[in-house]
Amino acid sequence: MPGTNTSAARSSGRLLLRRLGRPSRGAAVVWVPLAAIVCGLFTGALASRAAWETSRAQPDRAEASSILTTAFPGHDLDEIDVPPALFVVYGHALRLGTVKTLVLGDGGEYQESATGAAALGAPPVPAEQIVAVARERLTGAGWRVYDPQVTEGMSCGDKICATPLAITNTTLIARRGDTILNASISSQTAAEATYLAVELHRAPPPLVVPAGVLGTLLGTVAGWWVFGWVSRRTAGRRRGSAVSVLLGVAVVLWWLPVLLAVPSLVRHHRGEFHPARHPYWEWLGQPAASLLFLVGAVCALLGLGLAARTPLRDGGAGG
Repeated sequence: MPGTNTSAARSSGRLLLRRLGRPSRGAAVVWVPLAAIVCGLFTGALASRAAWETSRAQPDRAEASSILTTAFPGHDLDEIDVPPALFVVYGHALRLGTVKTLVLGDGGEYQESATGAAALGAPPVPAEQIVAVARERLTGAGWRVYDPQVTEGMSCGDKICATPLAITNTTLIARRGDTILNASISSQTAAEATYLAVELHRAPPPLVVPAGVLGTLLGTVAGWWVFGWVSRRTAGRRRGSAVSVLLGVAVVLWWLPVLLAVPSLVRHHRGEFHPARHPYWEWLGQPAASLLFLVGAVCALLGLGLAARTPLRDGGAGG
């Protein structure tokens, strides 16, 4: 009868969801939630990276020249370097040839690009005056200027550094709309050294946060269902131990960079002012630890493959 068929379908659906979303006993009670959470984190990072594509391109020469003329009049900042893409690896756009660079230890070089310019030689006026003028002119042009950070250091008065010279380095950060200015002003006087370096880049677009949150939630739910299904399908079966080992290794390889990266970035943010936080994926240790991620992904796929090939019990829906 129609009513009976509908009731049976609903009951089967509830049974399937319960089996998908509930890990079996033993080690699965630990690794399934950990796998689900880290899958959510990676999915959220991927979603936030996709949302970065809604950002405007980095300032071109015309925009950068206008900003630099406003903030630093009278300084030779005509040589403006415009990056080839929003995110770069060693200054180059990401392409197939740079994947090897990302995977084999240099993934940390994948970062947001910036439009830059620099002035060489001795400052034409004291560094303090350069900072004061820049703050006044930027504020007048509608920029939010943050308190400058001043550090002291040493420079060399000759090639063999027989005459060390005390210098100051001032970091000036300002923001207007989605554009961030980061300037470094030095009191050094060497002819071949840089006394003024300026970078302009975009702040994260508005969609980055909601995309990251939504991606994290959806990825966690999907991970919970999938890995819960794996644990129940293979519980007590001959392949269960192999699946548990593979997925346990994957979880360790995925979580290890996260546990190392989060404390490091927290200390970094506390020790240095940032008008915008580092991208989501950097908090997961990616792509600096992309090799660990890929090896973990291979282990996870092997585990999922073994689970899928495990015969059903008594015609059930997955154990």
